Amino acid sequence: MTENATESDGIDPITLEVLRNQLESVAEEMGQTLIRGAYSPNIKERRDCSTALFDADGRMIAQAEHIPVHLGAMPAAVEAVLEHDPKPGDVFVLNDPFAGGTHLPDVTMVSPIAPDGEIVGYAVSRAHHADVGGMTPGSMPAGAQEIYQEGLRLPPTRLVEGGEPCEDVRSLVLANVRNPSERKADLRAQQAANERAEERLAALFDEHGRETVLAGFDAVIDYSRERIESEIAALPDGTYEATDVLEGDGVTDEDVEISVAVTVDGEAIDVDFAGTADQVAGNLNAPVAVAESAVYFVVRCITDPGIPPNHGCYDPVSVHAPEGSLLNPEPPAAVVGGNVETSQRVTDVVFTALAGAAPDRVPAQGQGTMNNLTIGARDGSFTYYETIGGGFGARADRDGMDGVQVGMTNTLNTPIESLENEYPLRVERYALRPDSGGRGRYRGGLGLERSVTVEQPATVSLLTERRRHAPKGVAGGENGATGENLIDGEAVAAKTTVDVERGTTVTVRTPGGGGHGDPDERDEAALEGDRASGKRTEPAEEES
Repeated sequence: MTENATESDGIDPITLEVLRNQLESVAEEMGQTLIRGAYSPNIKERRDCSTALFDADGRMIAQAEHIPVHLGAMPAAVEAVLEHDPKPGDVFVLNDPFAGGTHLPDVTMVSPIAPDGEIVGYAVSRAHHADVGGMTPGSMPAGAQEIYQEGLRLPPTRLVEGGEPCEDVRSLVLANVRNPSERKADLRAQQAANERAEERLAALFDEHGRETVLAGFDAVIDYSRERIESEIAALPDGTYEATDVLEGDGVTDEDVEISVAVTVDGEAIDVDFAGTADQVAGNLNAPVAVAESAVYFVVRCITDPGIPPNHGCYDPVSVHAPEGSLLNPEPPAAVVGGNVETSQRVTDVVFTALAGAAPDRVPAQGQGTMNNLTIGARDGSFTYYETIGGGFGARADRDGMDGVQVGMTNTLNTPIESLENEYPLRVERYALRPDSGGRGRYRGGLGLERSVTVEQPATVSLLTERRRHAPKGVAGGENGATGENLIDGEAVAAKTTVDVERGTTVTVRTPGGGGHGDPDERDEAALEGDRASGKRTEPAEEES
């Protein structure tokens, strides 16, 4: 810790470092409580959830190492709850993208923390629920044109008031979703996670004293702000621009442009999306909080990812997106794909822009998509949701990673054993895609192939990208392979919702990462050294 970050707060650096780690452990323990208590495989296996701790003013103090698109957008949820005069003993639930949410399947729970009767902070958990109603099982319809088609919409609403459950609200929620018993259990797991935060913070008050802990809130934010400002100041001043596209909005196949101008000015960064397309008819619109989250992620990647992630990291960064645009839509815009796919392209375009300021820190493009696959029964008997990993772009000093989540997601996969046990599905193939990473001095990571056979009639929804425009290589590196979606061997569009019969096989082939550097400069001596040390350096197909 720096002395400047602690002088005004009266906390010595050692105590502050202990406190910082303890506060981060509160967020991590919240996450473990949620994962262990959840019933749906999407949360308990894939860990598609995030937890964080906020102070009484709605500033993020600490977060668990979960999902970037969740965490960077969480402050908007707390801000929305603060407008509803929360009291000790309340628990708010929300998912409305126009009132603090991101997209409807991501249900956020916000609980005031008041161990001594006065609100000192907020516990926040966000989890992707496998279904929240709407026109298709799994609530990820490719063809939605209004948010009403995507599921139950909850502005900040008290689920618990003054310690007493609001059963009428819970009943209303559960009456509008498929598989309500699973939704009920997952909501209880989120509530348990938030309760754990209050218990742990009370223990920190007992250990350090209330005033010391609260002073620590300010000090950890100041520390992160000072470090991120120092990192930004080391970047060359200037304005860096880039454009990229999304491959249609689910209604038309026309490319949708995202433009950005990133201005580095001393210790501050301004990110302006003027010139980005207007909001679209389909569901790739993204609330501005999602765009902000993607920007925060990129800034942390090109500075020092070891800086404690909290409100201090956001202070030097400003984000602007025109009202009514793709990245700041007006209701009733459909948005379910914006959170998962548009966020990925925002990440790509901001990385591309900042390559002008920090070329050695920016990798070649990764797969640039979450490859969303949703399969469910219209009777609500099951809903399976998965984001499928792909190639990570090669870096300036090493190959890209194979078959990993890239950019704004950080989930695990659903293990085959769990998938086949929980759902009427059978995995036919799960393998790396040979030669899908772009060639270069350093090779791009490999994409994946996942084939699943449906054992009862179901609805399949696919929300994917990079099926036409390949992930780009840099510095002479070649592009990664594009992805491909197939149903019973026939190629289908990147964004598709279709009813299928029993025995149908759905295959998703994910993009590879771009290569970095001239392929002719690939260092064979280094490769030989890696082989001698037992490292795998060339693609090798792996099957389930």
